Order: sequence, then C-alpha cells, then structure tokens
Amino acid sequence: MLKMSPVTNSVAASEWNRAAESSPADTDSEPVCDWRKFGSLCSRDEKERAAALGVLSRTVLAFLDRVAPARAENGAVKDGTPQWERESPGGGGGGIDKAMLLLLLSLSRNCPFRDISEKTSQLLQTAQERGVQIPQALGQGPSFFIPVEEMVEEGVVQPILREAFVSLGRLDHVTMVMGLHTEYLACFLRTQHSLLQLDGPLPYPWRHFIAIMASARHQCSYLVQLHTAEFLQVGGDPQWLGGLSCAPQKLRNLNELNKLLAHRPWLITKEHIEVLLKPGGEGCWSLAELIHAVVLLTHYHSLSSFVFGCGVNPEPDHEEGHAFRPPSPCPTDSPRGEGGGSVPRAEALCEVEALMRKMKLLQEQEEEASQEEMAVRFEREKRESLLVTPTDDSKRLPSASVSRFVEDPDFGYEDFTRRGEQTPPTFRAQDYSWEDHGYSLMNRLYPDVGQLLDEKFQTVYNLTYNTMAMHSGVDTKMLRKAVWNYIHCVFGIRFDDYDYGDVNHLLERSLKVYIKTVACYPEKTSYRMYNAFWRHFRHSEKVHVNLLLLEARMQAALLYALRAITRYMT
Repeated sequence: MLKMSPVTNSVAASEWNRAAESSPADTDSEPVCDWRKFGSLCSRDEKERAAALGVLSRTVLAFLDRVAPARAENGAVKDGTPQWERESPGGGGGGIDKAMLLLLLSLSRNCPFRDISEKTSQLLQTAQERGVQIPQALGQGPSFFIPVEEMVEEGVVQPILREAFVSLGRLDHVTMVMGLHTEYLACFLRTQHSLLQLDGPLPYPWRHFIAIMASARHQCSYLVQLHTAEFLQVGGDPQWLGGLSCAPQKLRNLNELNKLLAHRPWLITKEHIEVLLKPGGEGCWSLAELIHAVVLLTHYHSLSSFVFGCGVNPEPDHEEGHAFRPPSPCPTDSPRGEGGGSVPRAEALCEVEALMRKMKLLQEQEEEASQEEMAVRFEREKRESLLVTPTDDSKRLPSASVSRFVEDPDFGYEDFTRRGEQTPPTFRAQDYSWEDHGYSLMNRLYPDVGQLLDEKFQTVYNLTYNTMAMHSGVDTKMLRKAVWNYIHCVFGIRFDDYDYGDVNHLLERSLKVYIKTVACYPEKTSYRMYNAFWRHFRHSEKVHVNLLLLEARMQAALLYALRAITRYMT
C-alpha cells in the first residue's frame, strides 16, 4: 500500500491531478511525494512507526498550509486571502496530490496498526476542515458478500495481518478475507512472496505483467490494478501498460498458453510447449522461465476465482473503491439489496441436518462399488455437469484498462464433455498425478516453489476445525474431498479410487452451480449464488470452499501444463 496503486480515475477531483500532467497520457503517474520516506510505517517497532508518522504528518500539514491554510473565524485564511480567491488545491502551486489522499484513506481503513489508522484518519479530517475535497471509500469492508461485523465476529487474527502489512507494505482485501483461515494464509503468503519477490528465472516486472495478463482473462480489474501498481513500483516500463500489443514479443508469445490455462487447460499439448521453447525463435523461453510463468498464470487465474467467489471489494485506492464526493445511497450497497433474502431458520436447520445424515450414511456404508461402477458414476457426473451452468448468461464488457491485455476475448470455458461432440480422453489422476509426477517435475525445475505449492495444497485439503454450521466434533473430510474432486471433475480429471456417487449425495445443486461458476466463469459470480448454498453455514466455511476451489483449480491446470512439459521432455 505504501507501494501506491496508480490512479487512473479523475472523479470530481481533477485539481489533484495537475501535478502529474507531465506523465505519459496512457500510463499512471508516480506520486508527487517521495513515498520511501514513509517506509518505516511498515515497521513492527512502535517507535519507528511513530517517527514515520511524524514525517507523514508534517508532509501533509506542509502541503495543506501551502494550498489550504487554516481558516480564521471570519472565513478568511491566515494570510488574509479569502479561501474562494485562492488557487485550487493542487493547481499551479503543486498542492497535496491525489495519491497522498488515497494513501491516507487506505491506511485509515485497512492498516492493522491502530496508531497508523487513527493518525491518518485525523489527517484526512484536518484536510477536510481546511476545505480539501477528500476521497470517500465506497465499499464497506473487504468483502461485498460478508458483513464487516461478521468478519470481526468470525475472528480474523490480527498478528498475521500485521505481519502481512509489514511484509507487503499494504494490507489488501484478499489477505483480510483469507485471514479467516490463518493457517492457510501463512502458506499462501509464503508462496506468493516466493513467486513475486524472491530470486527466480523471471525479471520482477515480468512477473507482475504476467499476473496482469492472467487476471485480465477473467476480467478481474481488482488484480489488474493491484499488479499494475506493483509493475511500476519494481521498475516496469509504463509503455507496456498500453496493452498486450505494447509488451515484448516474448511475453506476447505467452498469450496462447495463458488463454488455454485460463479456460480449457485440457487442450494444452507438447506442441504448445515446443513453440515457446523453440531455440532461435523470436522471444524464445527457457524451460525454467516457462515453469515460473506457468505457475504465475495458474496462480492468478485461480486467485481471480477467489476474488469473485468471495465478493472481494475494490481497494480504497482503486478506481471503483473511492469517490471524491459523498457516495449516493444505493440499494446495492448492501448485499441484501441483490435479492438474496433471508431463509427461515427451521428450513436452513433442516438442510444442515439432512447433510449430516447423508455423511453419516456414507461413512457407515461398508460395500464398495466396483471399478467399473465407479467409472460409470464419474462419466455420469461429468455429463450431468453440463446442466450446471450460471443462471446469469449475459456477457459483461470489461473496462478498457482490462481488455487491453486480452486477445480473443470470446474464447472461454467450454464443458469438457459436450453432447454430440468428440471429447479428449479423461485425464486419469493415476496416470499423471501431482503427488507422483507434477511435484517431482516442479522440484527439479523450480524446487523451492514446488515445495511451497505442495504445502499449500496439503494445508487447504486437510484444513478442518471439525465444525459444520452449528455442529462441532464433525469429521468433514468426506465433504472436503467431494468439493475438491468435483472441481477436478469439471476440468476432466478422474480419481479411479473415488466414488463420484458421493458428489451427488453431498453437494446440493446450488453448491454445484456456485462451484462451477467460480471455477469456470468467475466474473459471473453473484451474491445470489453465494447466498443460495449452505444457507445456515458460517461465512468462514464458505470462504473455506473458495480456498478449496482456488487450490483445486490451480492444481488441475498445473497438471495439464506439467503433463505437456513432461511429454515435451521425453
């Protein structure tokens, strides 16, 4: 967050942008201030934070004294010039700039250190009292789906959020929502830190540009904006942000693989890998670079699913996250306004009890289905998944800031098994699994990340609090396994030793619709879908489903890509 998100919005506060007019028209400007002097705000040490807050406070007040001096009782400013006759803030005199105001807003809203959040709130109030038009946050909390008070009730643990702030320089909404499951969040942050910030085959700006490419495939403006800022922060060329066509040929060559991994990974073949690795070709990739890129692409495709699946709100300093005027009341400001509606308690309780009974019956079932019967059940589940489609079939047009990074925007997910069409053979996990094949290849080509990915997959798969809605002491392994395997089924992957009849018993239709939408068409996810399944479960349990979704989807896409790389190498 101290790595400021660039500002592309000119809402009602154009006077704050004049200081940036010397920047290229199509790229976002660097803030006027030198943000490095505030770096100690991200310190664990209270004295260091206090010193940095002093510098920040003096900087803001100095700007205010120049462009919006304190008013006297008669309404004139201290030097006798009436306020309305002075130049607009940010006009010719180079006042406090928009990026500074958004920094203050973000810190006041999201910083886990109270000394920082309170001081930045005071500075914003002081600016407002001086007649400065300050930004207002448009979202309530990190998620549109989860009420702020319920996130607090569900126990977001502060220590790990403070560590995230210290490490990342900001506390973003994704981290705050994942903070409902701190054991997983720790694994996620270690992996993402390694992919983006530690030594690796790809230059730092390229990593963030690949994150932008991947996120844009799912119209995820949240991640596009986040990594546009990071791209500039690590020295990326602003001209690349003009779109995919402005990037080097080597990155543009990645577009086809990006498209397939995002929407139809089963179509990836060793020929796709060969084209990218072909020696002497324009923009040739090395194998190590390609592995790094594949992990980044699958990471951000899946993270886009999480953003939409949990209704993650824009950051306060994102385009859609603030306005320089009081926000108009709107019925959709509350998720309840989307028509989710409340469910009678008795009805919701009955659904929970019914699921508990089904789990108990399946656990007590002694007779196992034959291999032939389990294969039939998988094919049946795969065919039935054709009927599980989003209720909203309308197309959303992405903003220009997102669409510029997308070629062939009409290419999207198509069901692995389409009626009347010849389909690729089922991907049998026994022939190429993460544990026996993918992990070992990753360990050879990108060892540290291979270990981190394995830890992340294992953590989310085994994560349990032995609770289910209002019940405690529940073994939820069967339910978690059904969610994981259904996601893999949607991507054509079959586990020979799993009875897919369990999926039909345990996953209600509304949950299947939600899972398939978030995994395959995340931009079509709605609060109505989120609210329709597990209606008496905690929000943290629904976030857990999204974590399973994120990781199962990532592993499925990785398996297809790694299998193609293995075939290329042999």
